[in-house]
Amino acid sequence: MTSVGDDILAFDVVANAITGMSMKQMKIAATYMRGGTSKGVFFALNDLPEAAQVPGAARDALLLRVIGSPDPYGKHTDGMGGATSSTSKTVILAKSGQPEHDVDYLFGQVAIDKPFIDWSGNCGNLTAAVGAFAITQGLVDPDKIPANGIAVVRIWQANIHKTIIAHVPMCDGEVLELGDFELDGVTFPAAEVLVEFVDPADEAGAMLPTGNVVDELDVPGVGCFTVTLINAGIPTIFLNAQDLGYDGTELQEAINGDVAALAKFELIRAYGALKMGLIQSIDEAKTRQHTPKVAFVAPPQEHSVSSGKTVTIHDVDLLVRALSMGKLHHAMMGTAAVAIGTAAAIPGTLVNLAAGGQARTSVRFGHPSGTLKVGASATQQAGEWQVEKVSMSRSARVLMQGWVYIPADTIA
Repeated sequence: MTSVGDDILAFDVVANAITGMSMKQMKIAATYMRGGTSKGVFFALNDLPEAAQVPGAARDALLLRVIGSPDPYGKHTDGMGGATSSTSKTVILAKSGQPEHDVDYLFGQVAIDKPFIDWSGNCGNLTAAVGAFAITQGLVDPDKIPANGIAVVRIWQANIHKTIIAHVPMCDGEVLELGDFELDGVTFPAAEVLVEFVDPADEAGAMLPTGNVVDELDVPGVGCFTVTLINAGIPTIFLNAQDLGYDGTELQEAINGDVAALAKFELIRAYGALKMGLIQSIDEAKTRQHTPKVAFVAPPQEHSVSSGKTVTIHDVDLLVRALSMGKLHHAMMGTAAVAIGTAAAIPGTLVNLAAGGQARTSVRFGHPSGTLKVGASATQQAGEWQVEKVSMSRSARVLMQGWVYIPADTIA
C-alpha cells in the first residue's frame, strides 16, 4: 500500500512537470474532408490563429499538432492524421487575391515521424474537395453558384502557382456530394467532380527538364536506369518496372515491407531530383520529401487489385505504381495522374511506350486499387512539348465539420 506521503510526493512530481505549461486547449474551426483517394483537415485562413495565418514556424507547429506529428509510433493516435501519405494532409483556403480566380489553395503534406511539413507541391486528390469547401465557406461569389447544375470554381494553387478548375455539382443551392460515380480506391460512390489542371507544367522550367523524353540516371550503389523526368502536375521520375525487378502489378505489401527496396527508391528519388534541378545536393532531398515522386510503368496484364477485383489487359492501356512520402501509394496521387496523362501524350516517353507508343489524348492506367482515366493533349512548339490542360474525374465528401483541438501553448 502507498502512504498519504507517497501520494503527495507523486502529485508534487506531476505538478512540477507541468509547471509553466498551459493546461488549456484551443479550438479551431475545421472540416475533415475526403477528396479523391485522400483525406485531410481543411481550414479557412481567417479561422486560424493570427500567428498561423502567415507562413512560418507557428503555422507549421499548429498543423503538425493537428495531424499528430511527429509520431514515433507511426499511428497518429493523438491527432487527425491517418499515418499514411494519403491521410496526413492539411489544406488552407482563402478568397483569392489573384485576378479571375475564386479561391487560393495552399496544401501541406505532413511527415508522419518527423516535425516537417512539405509545401513544395500540390495534392491533386484533395483538389477535388477544394471547390466544395470554398462554396460552403462563402469564398466564392454567390452570383457564380447556380442553385442547380454545375458551379465552376477557379482555383489558384498557391504551392505551384497554377490554375485548377473544379466543376462542382449543385442541387437546391447546396453542394451535391452523393451520387453513383465510382472511383477505384474509394469504398462508396459519390457525386462526380471534374477537375482540370490548366497548363500543368512547372512554371520554373521546361516540362521535360533535361529536354529529353528519356534519360539515363546513374544512381551510385544501385545502378543505371532509363528514366523519363517530367514536371507536370508534380515533378515525377518514371522508370520501367522490369528494370527494377517488378512487373507493374505490385500491391502495397510487396514493396512497403521491403526495407531494401524502399531505400533504393529513395536513392533513385534523390538522384532524380538532382538531375531535374530540383535540388543542388543529394542531402537536400531529405527536406523535400513530397517531391519529386517516383513511379514505375509496365504494359497491361491481367491481375488482381487490392479490392480483389480483376483488371484485364483490355481494361487499361498500361500499369503504373507510384511512391509517395517513401511508400507505395494505395491508389494514385492526383498530381501524379496529371504527370502520367501528360507523359502518355508525349511520344517516346516511358509512359507512352508502355501504353503502346501511339499518339493519344487520353490514357487509362491501372494502379493498386483499380483503374483511372486521364485526358491530356500535348503539342510541340519551338522544339518544346507543352500541355494545355489535363482533366480527370474525382469525388469529394465532408466527413466531419466543427472544431479541432490542440494544446493552447502549441504556437505560444
